Amino acid sequence: MTRLVSIDGVIHRPEEARVSVYDRGFLYGDSVFETIRTYGGEPFALEEHLARLERSAERIAIALPIPRDELGREVVALLRVATAAGSAGATEGSAGAPGSASGGGSAAPLESTIRVMLTRGSGPLGLDPALAGAPLRVILIEPLKPLPGALYREGISAVTIRTQRAGDAAPGAKVSNYLESLLALRDARAAGAHEALILDPSGHVVEGTTSNVFLVERRPVVREGAGDPGHLLITPPKEAGILVGITRAHVIHVAGELGMPVCCEPVTMARLLAAEEAFITSSLREIVPLVRVDALTIGAGVPGPKTRALHAAFRKRVGAGAIPLPWEAP
Repeated sequence: MTRLVSIDGVIHRPEEARVSVYDRGFLYGDSVFETIRTYGGEPFALEEHLARLERSAERIAIALPIPRDELGREVVALLRVATAAGSAGATEGSAGAPGSASGGGSAAPLESTIRVMLTRGSGPLGLDPALAGAPLRVILIEPLKPLPGALYREGISAVTIRTQRAGDAAPGAKVSNYLESLLALRDARAAGAHEALILDPSGHVVEGTTSNVFLVERRPVVREGAGDPGHLLITPPKEAGILVGITRAHVIHVAGELGMPVCCEPVTMARLLAAEEAFITSSLREIVPLVRVDALTIGAGVPGPKTRALHAAFRKRVGAGAIPLPWEAP
């Protein structure tokens, strides 16, 4: 596939796409968005993502400029054009040449990342939302860039950050102003970590900069001699101020299918560090084992069996059960 952009329904090459410098998304981060990935070339949970986009827009008083189902059709249409253009380019560029399909080379990337963005629109300088004109919608399509397999095989580390997020002004809204998150992620990378975990004023773990957090705990023994009580899956509740992730919801569902109870409860640092396993979830990364926080080891310090089982079940749920799991990749 190839990179393409749709602005208010008109398709452009990335280098030709133009948005006004007076657009409030550019000036003030006055916008909401969704990030979606494909499986087998089809956008996963598209309706769920667009429903959340609409809820986010409502939280900050932006009306969808077109009906949600029409926006969904725009996403699918752009994806089809991008996929067809990528396939045609790969065929023309590789015909009879080393690295072509017949020569044993790799095929063009199949999966895509889709970003759907809705801004309040353009207008004269000034914070007053009434200055904005009609909302602007932008859809971007790019090849999916998976994480290295080593991060799934070995697990990732995270640091903890106390910060006030822009989304706290509109709880539950996926707003485009990610300044606090990107600064937290910069600090994480400077410390050699993959993610930063956001702590609330009480020191509870809320979420990652772009992820939800889960931990696996052993269930308490009800009575002596009752055998292995099994495990619980714990994740911070909506009331903690999290962005309720689409992947998070599907992981909770597959946990139920595996017979693992799920509890949405506050997570202290002590509880996280005492867990047998932990992981983060997001649309693009799926399920990534978390093995260290602030240089302290979680569980055995390696990805655990429950995390692996949940990831395998998640892959089956999204129709990708036949594809090698990420930790099996080079």
